[in-house]
Amino acid sequence: MEIPLGEWVNVFITWLVRNYGDFFESLSNALLQFILAFEGFFRSLSWPWVAGVAALLGWLFTRRVFFALGMGFAVWLIEALGLWDKGMQTLALVLASVVISVALGLPLGILMGRSDRFRTLMLPILDAMQTMPSFVYLIPALLLFGLGKVPALIATVIYAVPPMIRLTDLGLRLVSREVVEAAEAFGATSWQRLFKVELPLALPNLMAGVNQTTMMALAMVVIASMIGARGLGEEVLLGIQRLDVGRGAEAGVAIVALAIVMDRLTQAAGQRVMRRYREEA
Repeated sequence: MEIPLGEWVNVFITWLVRNYGDFFESLSNALLQFILAFEGFFRSLSWPWVAGVAALLGWLFTRRVFFALGMGFAVWLIEALGLWDKGMQTLALVLASVVISVALGLPLGILMGRSDRFRTLMLPILDAMQTMPSFVYLIPALLLFGLGKVPALIATVIYAVPPMIRLTDLGLRLVSREVVEAAEAFGATSWQRLFKVELPLALPNLMAGVNQTTMMALAMVVIASMIGARGLGEEVLLGIQRLDVGRGAEAGVAIVALAIVMDRLTQAAGQRVMRRYREEA
């Protein structure tokens, strides 16, 4: 017996486009303006400003001179390779995706942490999302939103949001039951317990979720160049299409430099937040 899954999916997508085309067009316009706001800001910055900010953040988070210099050097390397504008396009799309992913993942993770029934429903969905080949996400985004930045953003958010959901849920479930009961004994409401007790104690996992979401967003943005996302991924794709190894290598090094900056700064920020929280506690 053959299951016509592909046919069912095509019928469903066609039904969505016919009945909700106006909604998807409005959503696409709103998301495009959101992306362009990020892109316009970052593309207006010169590399010395960004390198200085990266170095300053590195110093503030770690108090290590060589770490700060390394962050500044990685930013300069993107400029030295002649890929500054492409790099800022990629950075803008990654950060826009991370903002949406955190905005979606945090409340969903809180719901999972609070409700076993909702968690049971979400776990197989998250498992499927994380085992699905990343290229598969490009197809529905392309069909519903066409080519360009918006489908790249949608595909990136879907790919990057599961770690934020999972680690928020994990962080809340690792909070000591005795601490929660003590807060309840002092008359804390459920909202006060969440924002003043559980979320602060779950901060290590929340920051790890932001870090993982950022890295997955960067990986997906590169792949999304296949459906019209501009930036460093486009350079890699052109290198493949034209068998230009040098062009692909330059873009690859720039992607690595950008990944190092984003990964190390988000990790250092998480560690800094935890140190301050422990000092205040």
